[in-house]
Amino acid sequence: MSTSNLSAVDGTDRLCVSERAQSVPSRVLHLRQLPADVSEQEVLTLALPFGQVNKLITLKAKNQAFIEMGSEEAAVTLMNYYTSATPTIRNQPIYIQFSTHRELKTDNLNNQAALQTINATEMHSGNMTTGVDGRGPARGQSPVLRIIVENLFYPVTLEVLQQIFSKFGSVLKIITFTRNSQFQALLQFSDPLHAQHAKAALDGQNIYNGCCTLRIDFSKLSALNVKYNNDKSRDFTRADLPTGELEPAAFGVALPPYGAAAFTPTFHQHTALSMGAVPGSLVSPQRMSLQMAPPPVHCVLLVSNLNPESISPHCLFILFGVYGDVQRVKILFNKKENALVQMTDATQAQLAMSHLNGQRLHGNVIRVTLSKHPVVQLPRGGAGQEEQALTRDFSGSALHRFKKPGSKNFNNIFPPSATLHLSNIPSSVSEEVLKDLFSSSGFTVKAFKFFLKDRKMALMQLASVEEAIEALISLHDHQLDHNQHLRVSFSKSTI
Repeated sequence: MSTSNLSAVDGTDRLCVSERAQSVPSRVLHLRQLPADVSEQEVLTLALPFGQVNKLITLKAKNQAFIEMGSEEAAVTLMNYYTSATPTIRNQPIYIQFSTHRELKTDNLNNQAALQTINATEMHSGNMTTGVDGRGPARGQSPVLRIIVENLFYPVTLEVLQQIFSKFGSVLKIITFTRNSQFQALLQFSDPLHAQHAKAALDGQNIYNGCCTLRIDFSKLSALNVKYNNDKSRDFTRADLPTGELEPAAFGVALPPYGAAAFTPTFHQHTALSMGAVPGSLVSPQRMSLQMAPPPVHCVLLVSNLNPESISPHCLFILFGVYGDVQRVKILFNKKENALVQMTDATQAQLAMSHLNGQRLHGNVIRVTLSKHPVVQLPRGGAGQEEQALTRDFSGSALHRFKKPGSKNFNNIFPPSATLHLSNIPSSVSEEVLKDLFSSSGFTVKAFKFFLKDRKMALMQLASVEEAIEALISLHDHQLDHNQHLRVSFSKSTI
């Protein structure tokens, strides 16, 4: 909002921004030393925990803002709190003082309508937590936030979380883990109010446009105990901590592997938020996009800790093909426990990495990370027969699942599970035939069910996720009759 939207504060003069320091209480507060590209929402997060905000004026050219609280009492409570806890935006200290003005006058009606909606929604949702006397932030509130990332289309790293949440205060510690198939994190601020600000501003927002939605609540923990600094946990106050072995037991919570270590996107220096937008737009279900840059263009994955006795290019082509169209696969000649898998694009590579990193294949827990190689090179003419056999070009394969635009396969991408989805089943093939097919291949069938409305599809539950992975590799595209081949994928359902 520019000063052109301001009417005279006292009826005759424009708002003077060069006010002298004031100790006389006023419900109008003067904020200085704001970041050059600060958003109105970031300014509001400093004030909303203390009560209703009537008006907000930002003077971005001068890095200043004015806030009119709903009452002088709320403004005094805010000032008393920030006397002992320096307010910050993006780790930058902010200077706040009482203004000489007793009220603010503005002709921007849209802005004030939006503020009324924000105040009502914050109070209704409980984001504006107050103490027992109703005059300030709740005492004893935890500085630890529990974060769930829904619609996880791209991996989310410690660095990404630190970058986002440090806008609201000093982030001390972070622990990430996966529970109930959801990527989660525990994040500790230096102060409970900073945690409250972050929750109020970020809950329900997307890290990337249309995906990676943040669901934030306060943790019951009062502090985090981090033993290792690595891609799963970090104590930003202790640079001396060891890296550990990334074992789940190290953190005291379930930490199934998650393949985000090599992914560090770039943060845009501003948000899409604008107080001049349609009133109420700040409190829609997804109030603003954090506008982080899309992932870097990495299409090649490095797969390590493979079983060299069992692995083959075709095996990796089928498995990674569940999450994208694999173009090339190379098993390294001198290190056969490692392989390179080239996907069609970066999105498919991210999906495959996030779903397959840490899964067990042929008895080994595999690791999937982004490779520094832009493409997988085919063997040169002088390469030996074995080396040529370790590299395959699958660009022309008929088994690509995602080549057809709008394919239903795009809507049925799930993590590996013990339940398989079978499709393209001929009407002549019975339940017994399918069970025998899997059991004769060495897999234990726990349950089976045809779809009621479409007998061409069925669910089959095996003994473990590892068995299901190997069954998919072995039996996807298995010929059931003279012109129909079985299609196998992972299911989110259970029988």
